[in-house]
Amino acid sequence: MRLFSLLLLAPLAAFAQPADFALTERGYFEREGVSVMAFQDFYPDSHQGGITVVQHGIRIAANGDLRLGATPGQWDPVPKQDSREEASGEIVTRLSYPDPGKNRRGFNPIEYPDLEMGYAVRARAEGDAIVVTVDLDTPLPTEYVGQVGFILELFPVDLFGKSWMLGDARGQFPRQPNGPTARSASGEAEAIPFARGRSLTVAPETDDLRLTIESRTGELALLDGRTLHNNGWFIVRETVPAGATSGAIEWTIRPHAIPGWVRPPVVQVSQVGYHPAQRKTAVIEHDARDTESTPARLVRITASGAETIREATPEAWDGDFLRYDYRLFDFSDVTQPGLYAIEYRGERTHAFQISPEVYARDVWQPTVDYFLPVQMCHMRVEDPYRLWHGACHLDDARMAPADSNHFDGYVQGAELLAPFEHNDRVPGLDVGGWHDAGDDDLRIESQADEVWVLASAYEAFDALRDYDDTTIRQQDRFVKIHQPDGVPDLLQQIEHGTMNIVGGVRSLGRFYRGVIVPTLEQYRMIGDFAGSTDNLAYDPDLAPEARTATASGVADDRMVFTEQNAGHEYKGIAALAIAARVLAEYNPPLAREAREAAERLWAAPRDDSRGFADKVAAGVELFLTTGGDRYRQWLLASQDQIVAQIGRTGWTVGRAVPRLGDAGFERAVRQAVASDFSATAEAQRSTPYGVPYEPNIWGAGWDIQAFGVRQYFLHRAFPETVSAEYMLNALNFILGVHPGANTASFASGVGAHSVERGYGLNRADYAYIPGGVASGTALIRPDFPELKDFPYLWQQAEYVMGGGATHFMVLALAADQILNAE
Repeated sequence: MRLFSLLLLAPLAAFAQPADFALTERGYFEREGVSVMAFQDFYPDSHQGGITVVQHGIRIAANGDLRLGATPGQWDPVPKQDSREEASGEIVTRLSYPDPGKNRRGFNPIEYPDLEMGYAVRARAEGDAIVVTVDLDTPLPTEYVGQVGFILELFPVDLFGKSWMLGDARGQFPRQPNGPTARSASGEAEAIPFARGRSLTVAPETDDLRLTIESRTGELALLDGRTLHNNGWFIVRETVPAGATSGAIEWTIRPHAIPGWVRPPVVQVSQVGYHPAQRKTAVIEHDARDTESTPARLVRITASGAETIREATPEAWDGDFLRYDYRLFDFSDVTQPGLYAIEYRGERTHAFQISPEVYARDVWQPTVDYFLPVQMCHMRVEDPYRLWHGACHLDDARMAPADSNHFDGYVQGAELLAPFEHNDRVPGLDVGGWHDAGDDDLRIESQADEVWVLASAYEAFDALRDYDDTTIRQQDRFVKIHQPDGVPDLLQQIEHGTMNIVGGVRSLGRFYRGVIVPTLEQYRMIGDFAGSTDNLAYDPDLAPEARTATASGVADDRMVFTEQNAGHEYKGIAALAIAARVLAEYNPPLAREAREAAERLWAAPRDDSRGFADKVAAGVELFLTTGGDRYRQWLLASQDQIVAQIGRTGWTVGRAVPRLGDAGFERAVRQAVASDFSATAEAQRSTPYGVPYEPNIWGAGWDIQAFGVRQYFLHRAFPETVSAEYMLNALNFILGVHPGANTASFASGVGAHSVERGYGLNRADYAYIPGGVASGTALIRPDFPELKDFPYLWQQAEYVMGGGATHFMVLALAADQILNAE
């Protein structure tokens, strides 16, 4: 609900701001309401890098750089940034093709053409504009003239329905990519520009977004990058002319700035609400130039309207965090159950609860009801009136070739590490497992971590041991959401993951590295994964067009990779050990096989120089499951190393301390945990949110959830030392108390406002999967927090397995458990 208060808003127009661009101490150009960064970010693969424009709080343009195609997509070549210098008010960045760290190698190998090119991109302020100049070291080879061009990508969602003007042409930015397209000389499809001309104006009717780009060197083309890539943006492009070197391309970029513009304050409060007993602090994010002191009000909402409960001036947070200032409005002493909202500067937040039952319903349930079933591989998943996806990948899996560097981080060594040859079908992998994120691969670490999280939650929370909302029939490969079958859902999910891991161990004699489709075309497919393969096992003796009832000559089956990785192996051992304990009564044969496999693999020789924390977790679960003295003795003998790495081991070893029965070990661990918690408490003061917000590429939400889960298990094991405060801070962060203007809950479908454009299998529909948890607010370097309402930015909107959603489930259940026990 919007309230208007001219007396409060009027002083904001008086803030003095520079009329022209200037290079700031933070390394970017700035004028009133507009920032232009130059190569401070490093993820052009997903629209985060190069020349970037943030206009009135919105990143409207990014990735300004030389690229080798008109509408580049993921896995297309990107340059290597060699240097960046600021001198005399100019930013000079040197770059080159190819990038040797990505050229057919690395986590996401890219195939670069046979082109070596060095160049510089110079950016300087010129009044109310930024001038960008491209200098090539040498002219382009003849065959690349017309292919290499400077591009600037325009974020699509904020431009849908807005106008553009280019030369004498006019148009609107369309909601979806439309034809026509053309066929290139090589026979591939290519986008046809909307128009060409020397000067482009973007969104001329909108003061917030109006942006003009003029070329001093050639002709601009405006294209729809989504024509060939679903995750593309609109693109402005100018090709490098033949023979050009110095000043090959020069653009004047002039973002409109609203005079006197100051970013409105953002009140960040849980989208769900609070338990009466927990700390309740709204964080108010301010433009750094906004120094006006304004009271905030907490209002209680009743059937007859709203009444003010608390009015106070928020306290300034003393710290340096991102580009904003922060104020804290604490209303912890308000405990009366009811509906509340906060009013500030004429705005009212969404309504939220204060209630002992705030986490009891509609918070963790969507993860169990929807997200876990939808992610299930090898199953048909139905919802009333809806098919989420059919039974998929029934042709799993064939052995990947030796010495192969596949995409998305899959590398097969010279030795296959299993009794199979390339293309042999590896049995046991056509059951169980969950699709990892919007992709349909199965990574051992995500599968194992998911089994562990689900099993530990099943043991920890009574609410899960009788929660049944889904029918799961493994024999029929069938799932029906909102149709109970008399079995706890989590027990069936633990079984589903364990079946896949055990099936791989049974056939390979070890854990797989992962299972993934063989081609990028399959991997990029969005929607029902049942169409990703023909579901018939590959038979190299059959012609591609031939098929039988069970086999075909089409090599579309997913490939299974092997590896030597101690950390991943110990994750798998921990998962099988805890699954054996939890499934002992429900599925005794599977539990027995899981336990035997875990014990056998623990004893297998391996290089233990890395992955010690994962080994501790595996040793703990084996000890708790078997009671075996060999695991007890190993844990006790590892005391010094466990204590030295207590920040990584304390939360798992704490589960075993009471049963180990060694006073000296317990004392040493408790002392180390106390010391580490003191350091944790000190570190949380570095942000106004009381959590470690340090994003790399992906938003920090998953890491903060994982931090919160560790805090929960530490509190459970050492309640006299570790408080629940930082666990609850992590939960609040996910639920909306996080940086940036978008205060959505990262948990889709949870709370008054949540991420509803998720990077899942239905992202092409601009939709979400309830209970999936997005990676969340990312950092546009150096200091701009961003969470766009856009499903294709995987570093912000992606869902993953291995705790990405179920860590949130644990936090909500833990808050309900702890706060209602106190």
